[in-house]
Parts: sequence; C-alpha cells; structure tokens
Amino acid sequence: MENSVAFRTELAELLRRERIAHLATLRQGAPMASMTLFYAEAGFAGFLVHVSRLAWHTQDMGKEPHVALSIAETDDGRADPFTLKRISIRGQAQQLENPQEALQALWLKRFPEQAINFELADFSFWRIAPADARFVAGFGRIHNLSAAELAACSNC
Repeated sequence: MENSVAFRTELAELLRRERIAHLATLRQGAPMASMTLFYAEAGFAGFLVHVSRLAWHTQDMGKEPHVALSIAETDDGRADPFTLKRISIRGQAQQLENPQEALQALWLKRFPEQAINFELADFSFWRIAPADARFVAGFGRIHNLSAAELAACSNC
C-alpha cells in the first residue's frame, strides 16, 4: 500500500496549487461540465466558486445541487498524460448570502484579475460541500476518500 502521508501531501499540494476546475452539473437530466475558478477552504471542508447567474452551471446548481468538481494538474507535455494527478470531488452546492467581504478579499488575492466580477450584480459565491472524492495520484495510484478523509489531507 502506498504511503498515506505521501499521497495526502500530493493531494493537498494539488488543491492548493491549481486554480481551475471543471464543474459538472445536471442540465435537463444530462451531465454538463464547464470550466470555473475555485478556492479551497481551510481544511478542505468546502470548495468555493464565484459564478454568474447567467451561466448554465449556476442555473443548474439552483435546480439540482448535486455537483462534481474535477481538478487536475496542468498538462506539462509529458509522454503519458495519465500520470497527471487529478481529483474528482462529489458534493452539494449552496449559494452563499452576499456580501462576503472576507471571502472576496481571499478570492481577489488568488484571482486579482476577477475584481470586475464584484461590480456585477449577477455574480455570487457558491460553496460545494464535499461528500466524497476520488484522487488519482498517477497511473494505478487511486484513492477513494470520504469527506473526512479529504479534510484530513489539509493538514499535510
């Protein structure tokens, strides 16, 4: 069995380093994935997205809160892309009440070019509370995690 500290550290580094996720929602009964930015809460207890109500994925979350986030290492041109680390997180989305000044400050520290979105009335924060996750640390290195096990990785 793989060293649990090693894979937990790799997972924590992935979630702290990467900024782009693919958000999968249900649209008229069929899956739809779209690119979004994300921010991992301390303790990986939740994953935040700042999205427009005009976007399909936002409309979808309002109707069906069960979603998934897919986060992967940036492709570096390696010969075997299946060795890239990636995680799929299944969870439930909930819109946060506005305003969120502290969260906005954290968001803008990570994504300074997104300041314009806070001037638009159609953007809001949504929090995805994880139910479980599947982390692929490379070919044949697969870890199924509960929300509690995912949260434990944040200590690495």
